[in-house]
Amino acid sequence: MTNDHDGVRELLAAWAVGALPPADAGAVPRHLAGCESCAAEAERLRTTVRLLDGAPGDARDGGARVGGARVGAGPAGQGRGGQARAGERGGGADGVLASALRGRRPRTPDVAPHARPYAAAVAGLHALVRELPGRWGTPVVHDWDAHATVAHLVAADEHLAVALGIGARLPASRIPAGTPAARAWELRTADAIAHEHARTPEETVATWAAQAADLLATPEARDPGAAARAATVMGLGLPVADHFVIRAFEAWIHTDDIGRALGIDVPPPPAEHLEQLVRLAVRILGLALHDAPPVLVEVIGTAHGTGWVLGADAEPVAAELTLDPVDFCLLVGGRYAPDEVPRGLAGDERAARNVLAAAASLAWL
Repeated sequence: MTNDHDGVRELLAAWAVGALPPADAGAVPRHLAGCESCAAEAERLRTTVRLLDGAPGDARDGGARVGGARVGAGPAGQGRGGQARAGERGGGADGVLASALRGRRPRTPDVAPHARPYAAAVAGLHALVRELPGRWGTPVVHDWDAHATVAHLVAADEHLAVALGIGARLPASRIPAGTPAARAWELRTADAIAHEHARTPEETVATWAAQAADLLATPEARDPGAAARAATVMGLGLPVADHFVIRAFEAWIHTDDIGRALGIDVPPPPAEHLEQLVRLAVRILGLALHDAPPVLVEVIGTAHGTGWVLGADAEPVAAELTLDPVDFCLLVGGRYAPDEVPRGLAGDERAARNVLAAAASLAWL
């Protein structure tokens, strides 16, 4: 990178969303420290990232200094019901930044396609935790604060890590053998949160990040053939490749949980990653609906917007459901109630509601 205004300005959008290539990670901040015009542009872009709804912010509230400018304003946001997603807002970001947010591609390890959504979700949470100092006690989801939510991800990723031969980073489980799977998972999560609350949030993040890096360094993350073998993780017998997609699903959902708690809008996964999440969820949902009245479920807006008939094969289609892919994933992730998720519906309302209820019941997150 050249150390001039034009060279730096081309990189500022990537810097603002935390997707700066490693080779430029030191050069850009050094330039901003001595260049007021570039620092002012950086302030505008970073503030826009943190206030994606375009609402005016108070740049005096929080934020870090870059050169002579304070970067980052206090968070703003709304609850799930009325909040627009990134890329759907008016005002605020210019075309370059808006494109960077919608098509964000953080520098991630060289992994196979099935592991790319997880690598990207890990990078997204890495970017978000930079906003957390001083706010780790913020209530997030269930009865967890932000610190506990990351601790939960340590425990959740541990299941796949152990299945792939990676040593556990939490104390050995003392849950009695024969404990039902759902109860055992609740107890393991509680143990992990108690253990990590005795440590600093920074230590918890380091543990989570190291475990995620270990997962992305496995042969199964890099070789589709190695990932084709079946493994039972958290009671689900699936190819390892699918378990990586589930890890991506959960990492994104909880990153979004933390973002909403802090008033920071988290962009959805890129379209091709979102489609992988949708397709896996639909496959699992189809197993749960094998003898139900068939419903055509159309999930629009993914890279290849597609529909699936879910239910008994021998019966005529009873209803049609149309859902946005992010809304569908939030429903499957337990972040929408079946009667609250936005959808289009035609035909037998009872059959359609049965599909929505089954999707919400999958909530493994």
